[in-house]
Amino acid sequence: MATDKSDISGWLVRPAGIGWWAGLVAVLAALTTHTVLVTSDGGMDNDIVVDAARTWLDGGSPYDDEHFLYFPSAVMAAAPQALLPRSVLDVLVPVGVVLALALGWLCALLLHRVPLRSRLAVLGLLGLAAGFAPFAQLVRLGNWTVTAVLALPLCLLLASRGRWVAAGAVIGVAVALKPLLAPMALLFLFARRWGALALVVLVPAVSSVVAAFFLPDPTGFLTQTLPFLFTADDAFLRLYEAGPAAVLPRLGVPQALAQALAVAAAAVGVGCAYRRWRGPGPEPLRLAETSAGLMLSAFLVSRPSYNHYLLVVLPLLLAGLPYAGSVTRRPWFWLALVPQLPGVTWPWLESGKRRAFRDAVTLCVLAGTVAYHAVRGARGAPRDGVGAGRAADGWRAATEGAVRS
Repeated sequence: MATDKSDISGWLVRPAGIGWWAGLVAVLAALTTHTVLVTSDGGMDNDIVVDAARTWLDGGSPYDDEHFLYFPSAVMAAAPQALLPRSVLDVLVPVGVVLALALGWLCALLLHRVPLRSRLAVLGLLGLAAGFAPFAQLVRLGNWTVTAVLALPLCLLLASRGRWVAAGAVIGVAVALKPLLAPMALLFLFARRWGALALVVLVPAVSSVVAAFFLPDPTGFLTQTLPFLFTADDAFLRLYEAGPAAVLPRLGVPQALAQALAVAAAAVGVGCAYRRWRGPGPEPLRLAETSAGLMLSAFLVSRPSYNHYLLVVLPLLLAGLPYAGSVTRRPWFWLALVPQLPGVTWPWLESGKRRAFRDAVTLCVLAGTVAYHAVRGARGAPRDGVGAGRAADGWRAATEGAVRS
């Protein structure tokens, strides 16, 4: 990455002053404190999982709740929360979600070798917390999507250092908690890392089978949750789904055609992601943009698909901003995020019943931008070791330059 004074990258990797960090801490503290004061039981979505664990501890089946869409292993993972008082969860869950989001951002920075004391380290997390509405929504909901937000950059960080088996184990554990990162199996397939791929599959499979034996309804996920995901028409969930398969029928497109279009777009996205993996550029950037392409393709076709899912890929892409060949250098990347600016009133789209339309715009434009960049933009990216940037060298050069000036 460039670190001279004439390039934005040089400004971003320079050390951030104490005032910058104070502002970041203030925003995160305010968001966490507000969430603690206004939510109960640590967030509505977390409450669904915890209630499922409480139901199991009381002898019932967690799959009696049709909104519990997790593997049996998640029931066991939520059991410790089920034993805690609600007043304790009110505090622990928002704090834990914010910490996990911050750690995910930290791993994304380390993946791209961006100095942890840099301006980008501060501004990136500050921008997500204050300028991207799904960040605060995820904290308020306490949704377990946060496990994927942390696991994906950690996985890629390990992979970039040659520790593919450990990376596969991280994804396997994350899938056992919430199946959101299941499409990442394709990355290990692209890389032909068979041992790591085996862990991606075996960790959630074995843990779920073992956990299922402790449930009163061991096959509940297969007999109740899967049919609900593929066939149910839940009026509540449909209002917030951002995928084309859910949004287009609300605009008059036949359901079958909408589903076909979503599947076709996802297939194109996967093909573009493979093209990015085989393309030029430093390995951290290829890992991040390939993974983003895979996950965005999955979000296009999956049911449900919510706006806070974008936090799984956004930190990975933002942390690569100093690279000249990054997708974040494209204007459409930033334009895609405009509908998610907090405090902006969008006529006819502000109500909960219509919010999914602007979420769909963000998802589709971002997925299209990443796919286009994978095929066209990466052609100009520097090869590994040429212009990719050594964060340590850039950090020293930036620090010395700051001292001289």
